[in-house]
Amino acid sequence: MPSIHRSALAAALVTGTLLAASACGPDGPAGGEHAAPPVATGTTGSAAPGGGGVIGGITLPSGLPTSLLEGLPKTWDDLRKWKFEDWDKWASKHVFNNPVVKDFWNPDKMGDAKPADPAPPTAKPAADDGGTDPEPAVVKAVPAPRPYLKQPSGKVFFSAQGGRGNCSATVIADPQHPGKSNLVWTAAHCVHEGKGGNFYKDLVFVPAYNNSGASSGGKKAPLSELAPLGTWWADQVVTSPQWMVEGGPTGDAANQYDFAVMRVHNQNDTGKSLEETVGSAAPVWFDAPRDQLKVSASGYPLVKPFDGQELYRCDGGKPTRLSFDAKRPAMLTIGCDMTQGASGGGWFATMPDGRTALVSNTSIGTQDHTSLSGPYLETVAKQALDWISRKQ
Repeated sequence: MPSIHRSALAAALVTGTLLAASACGPDGPAGGEHAAPPVATGTTGSAAPGGGGVIGGITLPSGLPTSLLEGLPKTWDDLRKWKFEDWDKWASKHVFNNPVVKDFWNPDKMGDAKPADPAPPTAKPAADDGGTDPEPAVVKAVPAPRPYLKQPSGKVFFSAQGGRGNCSATVIADPQHPGKSNLVWTAAHCVHEGKGGNFYKDLVFVPAYNNSGASSGGKKAPLSELAPLGTWWADQVVTSPQWMVEGGPTGDAANQYDFAVMRVHNQNDTGKSLEETVGSAAPVWFDAPRDQLKVSASGYPLVKPFDGQELYRCDGGKPTRLSFDAKRPAMLTIGCDMTQGASGGGWFATMPDGRTALVSNTSIGTQDHTSLSGPYLETVAKQALDWISRKQ
């Protein structure tokens, strides 16, 4: 097994980015063009065409729309001091628009939503830099027991400029609406292009996808079998400013903030919340003590030997660390052979009170599918959840 020293990580890839290789037809993404011309800023905050630059302590990639620069904190450390009003001001400048297109998602489109291999990260963090550990032993993914009903896992589908994509996701508890959550946790790269791009379109969550196994083994199945609990369209989405400014296939340090939360509703309103419909929702455990964690990751891997129709689990045990930027919380890494499509899937651990909680989500993995890494959820992630929980 290769060491993650990580010249091997130069061969790592974002696990599930997601875009179908086929071009979009008439049923493809709506919009998708940047509204403002790309402008970069220099160290003084003035325009610096063609280059990135720095505002305060934030290094900016080149070519960012001016609208994205409005409302940024002076440094990423200052982001931890944001209050609800700051998040609300930021979100008001980056509105998510996802009108329901009734009956848009059908079995054929869901089956066509296949991730493509993205470019690998360019950074090569050393194993002795204080933020990255040697790669853990690979763990073989095992099928989750059926039925999937009452489990908080499911699949996310979306349209993007390259076609249709899919990821994995988790129903999470809503602090402001206990027992009646409509919130879903996934990866940032499953909802947003990153680096000055846009939110994806036609974004939906399908809990208990393929619950009965009707579409397993290459079989065709009706939508009622693929989505036994309905199709839930996203109304609101929040992700980290780091991902929106830096994220993408080569946004290495942005992976350390590769998380997102969606508020969803059933397109065929039943009067019940997502949590009531599914029968469960995972609490989120922020600032979880790394040395006490034993992590199990779930997801719907799609690339061979998997086919995206089955929910799998990797019991990865105690996570190691992976860091592209030592100033940011090191990612959690576990041994796991799941492939693309598992992106956004929940990582679970047992809290001191015995409840099973979400502690991360799948973000990236090695090209040889020997390990997965996910963001460590701390203050910024907690603030994002607080905003969308309170923003009804």
